[in-house]
Amino acid sequence: MMIDLHTHTFFSDGELIPSELIRRAEAIGYKAIAITDHVDSSNIDLVIPKIVSALKKLRGYISIEAIPGAEITHAPPQIIPELVKEARHLGAKIVIVHGETIVEPVVPGTNRAAIEANADMLAHPGIISVEDLLLAKERGVTLEITSRKGHSLSNGYVAKEAMRFGVPLCINTDAHSPSDLITKEMAKKILLASGVEENRIDSIFENSKAIIEKALRRD
Repeated sequence: MMIDLHTHTFFSDGELIPSELIRRAEAIGYKAIAITDHVDSSNIDLVIPKIVSALKKLRGYISIEAIPGAEITHAPPQIIPELVKEARHLGAKIVIVHGETIVEPVVPGTNRAAIEANADMLAHPGIISVEDLLLAKERGVTLEITSRKGHSLSNGYVAKEAMRFGVPLCINTDAHSPSDLITKEMAKKILLASGVEENRIDSIFENSKAIIEKALRRD
């Protein structure tokens, strides 16, 4: 079953409220989903508590694991460590940083700041440097392969270099609408198309499980 650790609701730029996004994921066979709306210093104290509260009230009434998180997005690299700490303090169990995708003008140095801050995951890191890859391996920061249009253009590079240096990978949708959700079979196809060898695919899904286990220990 699919594990998706990067999704958005109307608390940022997604289309759905959390309960509907979760129900849509549940209906197509998801095992787990993280709600990781975009935050920076302007809204972090508003968005994360709302997500935490919403998911807490759903416990016991849904059949999938729903995890509160956050995606720190377009924040100056200098304040990313502070925001990662604040996000966790506010209850985000999975903290993602919006990486240096090739389709947006993300500030250079964002990838490095995310890794140094020990974010759980660096989303769509674009043409990530060897130095940052090695640091991500050392710190255990997971890099994302994505099904998201635009951000997925660098999947091949990210997969090739991460596998070359032994950096953990996962696959997410970065869903903003229900049509963005995918099945595990589609996730496998995306990984294959990104250059991941078939015998490595299971280990990538295991990485997602490991992130969830770490997140739940934060309860």
